[in-house]
Amino acid sequence: MAGAIASRMSFSSLKRKQPKTFTVRIVTMDAEMEFNCEMKWKGKDLFDLVCRTLGLRETWFFGLQYTIKDTVAWLKMDKKVLDHDVSKEEPVTFHFLAKFYPENAEEELVQEITQHLFFLQVKKQILDEKIYCPPEASVLLASYAVQAKYGDYDPSVHKRGFLAQEELLPKRVINLYQMTPEMWEERITAWYAEHRGRARDEAEMEYLKIAQDLEMYGVNYFTIRNKKGTELLLGVDALGLHIYDPENRLTPKISFPWNEIRNISYSDKEFTIKPLDKKIDVFKFNSSKLRVNKLILQLCIGNHDLFMRRRKADSLEVQQMKAQAREEKARKQMERQRLAREKQMREEAERTRDELERRLLQMKEEATMANEALMRSEETADLLAEKAQITEEEAKLLAQKAAEAEQEMQRIKATAIRTEEEKRLMEQKVLEAEVLALKMAEESERRAKEADQLKQDLQEAREAERRAKQKLLEITTKPAYPPMNPLPAPLPPDMASFNLVGDSLSFDFKDTDMKRLSMEIEKEKVEYMEKSKHLQEQLNELKTEIEALRLKERETALDMLHSESSDRGGGGSKHSTIKKLTLQSAKSRVAFFEEL
Repeated sequence: MAGAIASRMSFSSLKRKQPKTFTVRIVTMDAEMEFNCEMKWKGKDLFDLVCRTLGLRETWFFGLQYTIKDTVAWLKMDKKVLDHDVSKEEPVTFHFLAKFYPENAEEELVQEITQHLFFLQVKKQILDEKIYCPPEASVLLASYAVQAKYGDYDPSVHKRGFLAQEELLPKRVINLYQMTPEMWEERITAWYAEHRGRARDEAEMEYLKIAQDLEMYGVNYFTIRNKKGTELLLGVDALGLHIYDPENRLTPKISFPWNEIRNISYSDKEFTIKPLDKKIDVFKFNSSKLRVNKLILQLCIGNHDLFMRRRKADSLEVQQMKAQAREEKARKQMERQRLAREKQMREEAERTRDELERRLLQMKEEATMANEALMRSEETADLLAEKAQITEEEAKLLAQKAAEAEQEMQRIKATAIRTEEEKRLMEQKVLEAEVLALKMAEESERRAKEADQLKQDLQEAREAERRAKQKLLEITTKPAYPPMNPLPAPLPPDMASFNLVGDSLSFDFKDTDMKRLSMEIEKEKVEYMEKSKHLQEQLNELKTEIEALRLKERETALDMLHSESSDRGGGGSKHSTIKKLTLQSAKSRVAFFEEL
């Protein structure tokens, strides 16, 4: 009895100890996941679980986003998940997105999964027109997106209309020109065909390298007012704080890099920025909501931390990640080189095989023709031999008749003709016999000549028959295929230029392989410079080509602003634009902000 009571108590205590859970749905750029979370879990517990599931180590760029009354918010790492102002209806939904953007994607994004998530997010922002992209650059980015999805262009597979269901260009760009979907596809495909040989991760990185120089890339905009009550836009990104005219999100009026800012704080709706130079007065602005100020502060702290981290030596973890990424990149590059060489050898072998098959077919046709010519020669020779024999017999017969005529003439001459009449008749007969004999002699001579000519023709026909037989023998004794080397067995199918401490990580490649790889990398650098020049020329050509089809009445405010900036020669990089804005002293920029 006591044992039964003890067992029931043990069971009930176990039942009470089981933690309560709730369901969370995580939406990434290309997938959805659900997790059972404990009620006591903090934001960091859930965030770490998502990162482990994705295999993501570069966690500092990302966060879990949710929406509160049309305002974006991010899950705090040190606060319980359910203590946030989120819906209590299960599953609780969060979006796993990039919260902070790199200054240089190629140098900072190490893992392939990190690059892929950034690529998907930036691509969606461009298509949703949250990032302004000029038409010609949109076509170029679309071609890299197609390369990332479909691999190398193959005319036999990627036929006309294969992009019909793909969303590749912003609707603004499509509506701006009198161009059919087929015309857009033709221009995208023309560039897509030039990206041959690029793997998915390389195509995605090229996409990001172009996108990161767009004016609105990585910028979070907030409506603010200065002391005078002027409505402005505050832009927060990886480089610093920027002040924009509400009608122009492309070019900031003034900028403050993170290394010029000492402190950021807010009180209620008022935000205070303290410059690094203590002689410069602080500048303040007001936002619409307290919640917005909290978000601005989060973004400022995170971007400032990353800005300072980039300018210090990498941590041991980052060094190891970069070393592993370099080793993996080198291995993949060598593997792709081998595969490319093997593919080239296979294509050359196929071309050689096709050429040999063509030559074999040609020789078969020549042999058939030679056989036919031989048969015709044999038939001609038989006919000529038969005709020569008939001609010889006719000549003999004529000669015999001529001899008989001669004998008859001699007999007539020897016979005495007694009367004049008989004599006259005999003379007439003799004359006729002589004429007949002469004609028969001429005919005999002609027939003899004809027999000689036929004999000569027969000899030539037999000589032609001998040559035809010899050619046929040569054709039939030629080898069909030359000896070929057997193909090797098929092989199975990024980042910083920083100095890294990675002595424990070594490359398992031969010296010759590394030398060849170094030469190939150097060659690729030269090719990249040439391609960049060629690419700019292509962009200008496309812009000129489609300019005639542009519908001016459909231009948006950003289209007009971008065109004006390009006409003024403001087509430089985003970094150079920001640098120009910081040439003035911080004091004059603060004063300018106050007077806006």
